[in-house]
Amino acid sequence: MDSDDADGRKYDPDAPHSFPDEKLNEVLSVLADDPEVTTYLDAQNVNAVTRKGYNDHGPKHISIVRNRALRLYELLKRAGVSFNGAGDQGLAAADEPVIVALAATLHDVGHVVHRDQHAYYSIPLASDLLDRLLPEFYGTEDAVRVKGETLHAILCHHTEEDPLTREAGVIRVADALDMERGRSRIPYEEGGRGINTLSSQAIRDVTLEEGDDRAVLVEIEMVNAAGVYQVDSLLKAKLRNSMLEDHVRIVAINTKEENGLVERIEL
Repeated sequence: MDSDDADGRKYDPDAPHSFPDEKLNEVLSVLADDPEVTTYLDAQNVNAVTRKGYNDHGPKHISIVRNRALRLYELLKRAGVSFNGAGDQGLAAADEPVIVALAATLHDVGHVVHRDQHAYYSIPLASDLLDRLLPEFYGTEDAVRVKGETLHAILCHHTEEDPLTREAGVIRVADALDMERGRSRIPYEEGGRGINTLSSQAIRDVTLEEGDDRAVLVEIEMVNAAGVYQVDSLLKAKLRNSMLEDHVRIVAINTKEENGLVERIEL
């Protein structure tokens, strides 16, 4: 489902999905063409990368997180896992992926204010955007409910806040699934050698497939042991208390290029 990008990170924003997606596709089209949204996605990288030397949080990161969130959602639904965010609000099942897509797109806009505590700054900024965008697709009552669920998912991508819905859990986990080496290309080329940069440089590939004993198998290929930090300290931390722990299996494959050995590690 994912396709190779020039810097080694994978995403395919046009990939088809098996869930009802007519409304989702309409929403995605509006997000892609909206000048305020697209400017936020560019501007949010200034504090993250230019000023703080951190990993990418711009348009490419958002595309990858959104695609992997929808892929994760699709695999979970295919396995019969139920989602409660839209349902608890009396919304339709077709609104579940809309909430996922909106939250994935807007979860990092708070970076325009500051990298630190950005999840909390994202809430008022995303709220204003949603107030403008949602009436194109929903009446007042449903717009309020979709907005609330989207903001909940945005807030809970931050590990300090535990998701209360599986839609939010999907965003939390998908955010950590953008971990390949391309994400840290800019800080690495500028001399950054922090653990986030070095560990990201060690990750070659990430795939999401149907699992044998769980709904989703996340398989991560890394070229040296530094990649364990991305998997164990970041991805596992976001999987914890996500409401998805029982449905996602993580396997890291260390190809150990220096000696040709392959080691498979389940974390």
